[in-house]
Amino acid sequence: MNRLSKKLAVAALAAVVSAGVGAHAREKQPKHKKNQDLSANPLAGVKSQQPDKILFDKAMVAMKKGRYDVARLTLQTLLNTYPDSEYRMRAKLAVGDTWFKEGGTAALTQAEAEYEDFITFFPQAPEAAEAKMKVGDIYYQQMEKPDRDYTNAQQAERQYREMINMFPDSALIPRAKQRLRDVQEVLAEREARIGEYYLTRDNYVASIARLQTVVDTYPLYSHSDMALLGIGDAYAGEAKAVQLAPGLPGAVRERLTALYNDRAAAAYAKVITRYPMAPHVEDARDRLIGMNRPIPQPTAAAVAENDAEERSRQPLRFTDKTLGIIKHGPSVVEAVHVGDPSLDDPRRVTASEITKQNIAMYNEAVGANPAAAAAKPTGVNEPPRSDRPSEAPVQMQAPGDGTGVGVSIVSAPNSAPANPNDPNSQLKAVGPTNTTLPAAEKPAEAPDQVNDIKPGEAPAGPQANASGKVKKGPKANLGDESSSKKKKKKGLGKLNPF
Repeated sequence: MNRLSKKLAVAALAAVVSAGVGAHAREKQPKHKKNQDLSANPLAGVKSQQPDKILFDKAMVAMKKGRYDVARLTLQTLLNTYPDSEYRMRAKLAVGDTWFKEGGTAALTQAEAEYEDFITFFPQAPEAAEAKMKVGDIYYQQMEKPDRDYTNAQQAERQYREMINMFPDSALIPRAKQRLRDVQEVLAEREARIGEYYLTRDNYVASIARLQTVVDTYPLYSHSDMALLGIGDAYAGEAKAVQLAPGLPGAVRERLTALYNDRAAAAYAKVITRYPMAPHVEDARDRLIGMNRPIPQPTAAAVAENDAEERSRQPLRFTDKTLGIIKHGPSVVEAVHVGDPSLDDPRRVTASEITKQNIAMYNEAVGANPAAAAAKPTGVNEPPRSDRPSEAPVQMQAPGDGTGVGVSIVSAPNSAPANPNDPNSQLKAVGPTNTTLPAAEKPAEAPDQVNDIKPGEAPAGPQANASGKVKKGPKANLGDESSSKKKKKKGLGKLNPF
């Protein structure tokens, strides 16, 4: 019995052990070693214990934790110790990143220098486009509002343009174009505000120069329709100034006014043809109607293009306006998100160029010959003009001996001898026959002045009576005269209020 029980116990134990071993074998499969050469590609996603890779990872961890000075020291150690390392290019770019993330004017200046050195050493590397993009971002972060210093905005525009032109196949091109649209929105806003200020001061030449720069250089500006309206209003203001200019010949005045009005109408028409979906396109139509000019019709392509531009803009909300007052940089909410920004260097239109255009327009109105500006009389069948004298009327006579419609001068009856065959010559003149004017008459002499007092006599005065007293005349009745002195009432008169 004991032997049988021992055998059963051993069998049960063996079964349990075999079951556990089988389960463990099913859970953990044996690993098969792969034949890999870890030294062939250290940049692959495999673990490597190479010293340059360890230094690079250590620098990335330090930069992630904000210890930029430790990261720079580690990266410089890698570059100096392993000049032929495959991490050399990424380490050089990471040095600029440490300065860029640290921030501050001095740090950003050092970051720009590091990125420019990277582009110089590795111009054909894909990371060169990234370095150029970050140079533009340095100035983009330091941009001021449109009414402040615009130096950083100009530098950002130049850097983004160079990046797009130097690396057209880079994956960062869409981001660079959008940043360029934002920068151009800020620069265009600055120029437009200055042009509107000059327009309120009736300085039309300076206003046209600023607004024309916006229209020519920044066509994707969110308020381009307002810029064109300002140009048209400036030319219309110059036309009114010509009308009020003293001493200007009438013919020159009318031709010069017409030239200015033509330019104003062209600016209004461009609002309709280029920006048909803009908010102020109806204002342009109203101005053309007021000038009695035809209203152009935009093409379907122009309508689709401008509609896409307007839909891509974000609406300016109250929170955006509030944050725009608080934050340091400008607001680019209204910047367009479609279309290609201008990649050419901006060409500023100066006030001297507009002045030269005005002089050319004046010379065109006067004509090449100065005598052409003199007033010429109107022709026979032309309507009279205020700036030209009219010619003497032409005497019209009936042809031959006929009685056609015409005008003839009939001589007076007394100026020629009577013709017995002409009944009109027998008519007598109406009025006195003696038409000789009388001689001028001499005015009558004034009568002589008579003096009643003879020489030696005294003038008449009050006469004295027998007693020697002078008799006075009757006293004047002063009761009817008005007096400012109030008389006192007596008796019952005191009760009378009147």
